[in-house]
Amino acid sequence: MASPQARKGSTFERSVATYLRENGHRHCERAYGAGRPADVGDLNGIVGWTLECKNHRSIDLAGWIDEAEAERANGKRGFAAVIAKRRGKATAQSYVVMSLATFARVLAEGDES
Repeated sequence: MASPQARKGSTFERSVATYLRENGHRHCERAYGAGRPADVGDLNGIVGWTLECKNHRSIDLAGWIDEAEAERANGKRGFAAVIAKRRGKATAQSYVVMSLATFARVLAEGDES
């Protein structure tokens, strides 16, 4: 049986995947095999992105971003972000966190269209 913390994390991952599917990202699904050496993030189906979901009491933005960036490199994807659960709030009110460098690249790609 999974620990309560692992269950909490899995529940949040499923909730984020459901939210994204219901809001235009129909191929989004929870990835399996977290923690393996070639981990590529918590969600699949968002082209070009590595998404790491976090539902923790304490916040470790630097560590979470480092983890997401390492998984982005594993998956050879363009962008990485962390989706962090807000305590006591619905999934839709979670935070999406990325480095300034990633944000600048996202903006630059939008300017090219």
